[in-house]
Amino acid sequence: MSTPPPSETVGDPAAASTSLSRAGLVYAAAAYGLWGVLPIYFIALEPTGPFELVGWRIVLSLVFCAVLITVTRAWRPFVALALDRRVLLTMGVAGLLIYVNWQTYVYAVLSGQVVEAALGYFINPIVTVFLGVLVLRERLNLTQWIAVGISIVAVFVLAFGHGEFPWIALLLAFSFGFYGLIKKRVGPRVDAVAGLTLETAWLTPVAVIQLIVVGTTAGLTVGQHGTWHTVLLLLSGAITAIPLLFFAAASRRLPLTTMGFIQYFAPFIQFVVGVFVLHEPMPLERWIGFALVWLALVVLTFDLVRGARAARRQIVPLT
Repeated sequence: MSTPPPSETVGDPAAASTSLSRAGLVYAAAAYGLWGVLPIYFIALEPTGPFELVGWRIVLSLVFCAVLITVTRAWRPFVALALDRRVLLTMGVAGLLIYVNWQTYVYAVLSGQVVEAALGYFINPIVTVFLGVLVLRERLNLTQWIAVGISIVAVFVLAFGHGEFPWIALLLAFSFGFYGLIKKRVGPRVDAVAGLTLETAWLTPVAVIQLIVVGTTAGLTVGQHGTWHTVLLLLSGAITAIPLLFFAAASRRLPLTTMGFIQYFAPFIQFVVGVFVLHEPMPLERWIGFALVWLALVVLTFDLVRGARAARRQIVPLT
């Protein structure tokens, strides 16, 4: 999760770059794979509502991160980061964005709208790619532009085919897109654990207020529905933090445009869960839209494979 040791970066610069890229791809695949199956976990926590669940996610994520910092003896560099006003405020903005994302996503899952949540994360890579182009001045090749164009058509079909404004999908896409941009900008300075600790520290007062409100109105569910439910709920911190740590580590190693393309893994898994596990409705226009998204994925996969092969051919072995 931190900067690679010197042994990973000595020698040929091209080899070092390839090593970092491979590590970034592994971290990204792990993050999005875990996010893809989160709907099953959240549904297993019923009757816990979205506000209580997000409250526990924030508080327990902070506890999990504090344990990690203690185990790795990283409190001194963490305190130094926390005393930097610019870093602290930036992580506050990141915390606000991830809070909007979490609350919207949990609400979508617990209200039977997993497919629309998947739509949001299909839109999100487009937001991420354009942020990379417009803000970070990253460049797309022709094949990538074709894939993005197909994705935009798919988004219009998916968003407007069922006749309802997709506010859940758009909130998820834009909140996580800007969150990814912030993580990319602070990546060289703020490691994954420290960043997530600062984000959840900012959000903890909000989480405590949410838990108090839920406790005094509907009543908290923790400890009220059996041992298994309680254990799952208490694990929400680790289950929340681990994919975010993987995501932060990947963001530090990969271009934002590459991150945008890999993000299709999570919504594809969510789509499968929503349609084939939870049996949410899939009218014809949604099938057409998702078919276009899969076509874009084929184009992107072709481009990534071609780029990886070209990079390997450019590496000159050490003599």
